[in-house]
Amino acid sequence: MPQSRNAVVLLSGGIDSTTTLAIARAEGFTPHALTIRYGQRHVAEISAAERVARALGVADHVVLDLDLRTFGGSALTSDIPVPQGAPLSGGIPVTYVPARNTIFLSLALAWAEVLGSQDIFIGVNALDYSGYPDCRPEYIEAFQRMANLATRAGVEGAQHLEVHTPLISLTKRQIIERGRELGVDYGMTVSCYDPRSDGTACGACDACVLRLRGFAQAGMQDPIRYASPAPSASF
Repeated sequence: MPQSRNAVVLLSGGIDSTTTLAIARAEGFTPHALTIRYGQRHVAEISAAERVARALGVADHVVLDLDLRTFGGSALTSDIPVPQGAPLSGGIPVTYVPARNTIFLSLALAWAEVLGSQDIFIGVNALDYSGYPDCRPEYIEAFQRMANLATRAGVEGAQHLEVHTPLISLTKRQIIERGRELGVDYGMTVSCYDPRSDGTACGACDACVLRLRGFAQAGMQDPIRYASPAPSASF
């Protein structure tokens, strides 16, 4: 384990980042949560992240404003409709936000250097996910190599950064089961790409489908509210 137990945890308020935060705490790190308000249409996740940070206990929680709607290019940061009811495909969906994880990890890297931390946690997953290119193991490995060349602490030998991805090879079912083992209340979380104004999930976007499938396969009831009757467990 590193001498400094501080770690920066990217926290969106969804299942994956919440489970990642719980894992970081369980592994003995002192988590500093970073949430990005990037102009996403699902701003309910910001409130979810604040709930999660309070419930799980973090050293501090920064909510950083960065408006990626300036660029657009995604259904989450522009007026492109969020697909609903379509089967998950092998292609990269319109909900992909260009370079999002690169931007987020770079901000986490800056904070980690200030904190004297050598550890960043991110809840990317390469099994039950929407096909985003910046969730793959080879991407994380490349970013970590770059990060160790990019900071004064790295050049001076004071920092050897590790990007922790504890969920990257888990199914959504396994992620949920791991979180429950750690006492995570998933009723605090928001996953939906297009929630209603009161935070109710749509039940039909990719994120909702993946979430519902994970709970069904785990034999659990999803504790959040859906705008329409949630699909049955026959995934």
